[in-house]
This record gives sequence, structure tokens and C-alpha cells, in this order.
Amino acid sequence: MIQAKAFAAQTPESDLAPWNFERRDVGNHDVQFDIQYCGVCHSDLHQIRNEWFPGIFPMVPGHEIVGKVSKVGAHVKKYKVGDLVGVGCLVDSCRTCDNCKDGLEQYCTNGHSQTYNGTEQDHKTPTYGGYSNTIVVHEDFVLKISEKLNLAAVAPLLCAGITTYSPLKYWKVGKGHKLAVVGLGGLGHMAVKFGVSFGAEVTVLSTSASKEADAKALGAHHFVVTKDEAQFKAQMGTFDFILDTVSAKHDINDYLGLLKTNGVMICVGVPSEPSPIAAFSIIGGRKSLAGSSIGGLPETQEMLDYCAEHNIVSDIEIIDMKDIMPSYERMIKGDVKYRFVIDMATL
Repeated sequence: MIQAKAFAAQTPESDLAPWNFERRDVGNHDVQFDIQYCGVCHSDLHQIRNEWFPGIFPMVPGHEIVGKVSKVGAHVKKYKVGDLVGVGCLVDSCRTCDNCKDGLEQYCTNGHSQTYNGTEQDHKTPTYGGYSNTIVVHEDFVLKISEKLNLAAVAPLLCAGITTYSPLKYWKVGKGHKLAVVGLGGLGHMAVKFGVSFGAEVTVLSTSASKEADAKALGAHHFVVTKDEAQFKAQMGTFDFILDTVSAKHDINDYLGLLKTNGVMICVGVPSEPSPIAAFSIIGGRKSLAGSSIGGLPETQEMLDYCAEHNIVSDIEIIDMKDIMPSYERMIKGDVKYRFVIDMATL
């Protein structure tokens, strides 16, 4: 076994603190890499606090993981020592269901293995995430990262990036479309970057008037303060697509009214409480309310390659590992532009 160190939550009530544990030895098809940076996702906080479902403790969060390969198994063909690589939200899946065969491992019908707060495919061995110094993953779930990009700023692409890239690609959002992005946080700022890059006319919908300058700097064409009733009502029936990135409680019915006929609202944020949906909100105008998760491994690699070609990365603030709990508090308040990334050299 490989000795590893991390920051972990021992219970849903405890703060993250140093913890030593063991990773599996490198198997024939495994890649081990030293973690250099790990992004901080809102879901990290949701999960250590059991806000979505009962967790597996001790819990080592982190699923936006980048670093340099330190060891490869005897049969590994895709990577070599020294390569820059990443791991996102998945570390394995059944590989045999129709979704897995189609490169949609995120929708594995037999249960994929989350990078943390999950189990390996034996459905017994807990998985531990990227708030640690090293990780061992099957080569099929490791992603290649271009040396062209700032490595720290690439880390959030592995969750915030692919979570917004995937639905925009699936619904073919691009030139001629009006896209609204609800929320300008870790997910929202990436949605703006991708939407603009794909050629859509992008409007940011935010409760915070103070974010207008930032939205425009990111490339958004328009900005609407949702608390301003006149501004909000002026957008009724305007958008082809709405990408809802907000993880706090809000009324989805209000936003459905902003869609054109046949418009689609796609939820990628995950509030801790379910939202009531009125049938009349979607019947009028034949509107669709949809959801989307991360992408599968092929699409995530496609996204990373697209970002390298178009010089797209996340806007980040680098923090020390010891500052993770205060950073969570700032994240809840929206006091980050737009993703915290942990420098794992400070572990």
C-alpha cells in the first residue's frame, strides 16, 4: 500500500483536518500522480456536511485534481512518468453497460465510482479525493493536460468546466441562440466563457448588481439583475436556452417564464432542497426543463483539448490547504472570483 496524507472530515459535524491513510499499490493498468493542485467545488462542502445524502467517513473531498505522473503500471500505454494529467469526478465505472460503452460513464447504469465519497467497483472500498498528496487511478479515467495552459487554472475545468461544457454541446448551443446563465460563480463563469466561445448571445442573470462589470469582462453581452422586477420582466419569452448554475434555493418557475416557445432550461446547480415545479410553467410554450451532469471521459478530454486550443481556463484564487474552512465560508458568500484552488504543496 502507498502511504498518503490528506485533509479529511471525520464526521459531518467536524472541520477538515490532517489525516493519514493508504492508497492501493499501482496495478498493471494504474497511473499514480503527485497532486499539485485541487479545485474547491461547492459540492465538497455539501458532501462533508451530508446535505445531499449520507456520506462515507472519513471523507477526503476534491474532484478537480491535476498533477504530474510519478509511476505507471506495467501495461499502461497512455501515460509516462512526468506527464501532466488530471482526474475529475469519476475514477471508474462498470465499463459494460450501454452508457459506458457510449462514453457516458457519468450515467453508468450499474453505478460509477465517484472520486470521493463513493466506492470502487467492488462496491466496498471507499474512494478518497484530491485534498491529498497523491492518487492512484486506472489509466482509462486519467486525462491528458496540455502544457500550454496554467495548470492551477485547469483544475476547475475537471468539474466546473465539463459540467457547463457538456450541456452546451449536447443541446448544440451556438450561433443564433440566446443563452441565459443563471448565477456567476464557479460554474456560471465557465458557462459564460464557453457560451461566448461557441458563438451564442450570452446574458448573465444575477441577484448581485455588483457582478455586472465582471460578467462583461468575461465576455457576456448582457446583464440582468434578477431582483429588479422591471429588468426581470423585460426578459420574458427572450431566451432559447437557460443554464441554471445556482446551488442555493431559488424558484425555477420564475426563470421558465423567460424561455421562448420550445425553449430549454438546463439545471446543473444542485440546491440542497428540491424545487417545486408548476405544470403551467412548462405547458405554456412547450418548454423543457432538463438536467445535466458532468461529461464522460471522451467528452472531458475533448473539453480539455478545446480549452488548450482556445486558451480557456478558470478564473481562480490559490489558497493554502490550512485555509480550506475559511474558504468554504467565503464560497458560501460568493466571495471568490471564481474558483478556489488549493496549492497541494502546502498540505
